[in-house]
Amino acid sequence: MNSGYLTIDGRIVPFEKGQTIIEASTRAGIYIPHLCHNPDFEPHGSCKVCTVNVNGRNCSACTMPAVDGQNILSQTEALNSLRHTIIQMLFVEGNHFCPGCEKTGSCDLQALGYYLNMTDLHFEPMFPHREVDASHPDILLDRDRCILCGLCVRASKEIDLKDAFVNLSPR
Repeated sequence: MNSGYLTIDGRIVPFEKGQTIIEASTRAGIYIPHLCHNPDFEPHGSCKVCTVNVNGRNCSACTMPAVDGQNILSQTEALNSLRHTIIQMLFVEGNHFCPGCEKTGSCDLQALGYYLNMTDLHFEPMFPHREVDASHPDILLDRDRCILCGLCVRASKEIDLKDAFVNLSPR
């Protein structure tokens, strides 16, 4: 049951009432790059990688409701350049050494780096040494690899019904 239609990069996409742009695009098989979005959790909009242009205005596709008649641009040179810069900054703000990481080949940050053809860091690496948080019985939070997507916090609150991580800010 469709509530309306919007256009993403020239393609007409049906959506249902209550869906966000990223939900409608995913259902239509259109990939909008993202990091913090997870369909199991309330939209957050923290990473800004899913930024799209809606009727001439930039917004996060994971938080913006789908509305009939929207004209959405996702795969533009300007938006992909913005995404590229965000990914470069995330890599240099943490200790992300893909070849030696246990998540290599199964990492959303690494996959986006490949998707956006990131061949260098561009910025000077920070090489931080932040505290590891092992206070939660099920999650080890390595703040040196944290990209502040908030997924662990949302999982703790929405699934475990706990507030395992009160403060996510790097120390």
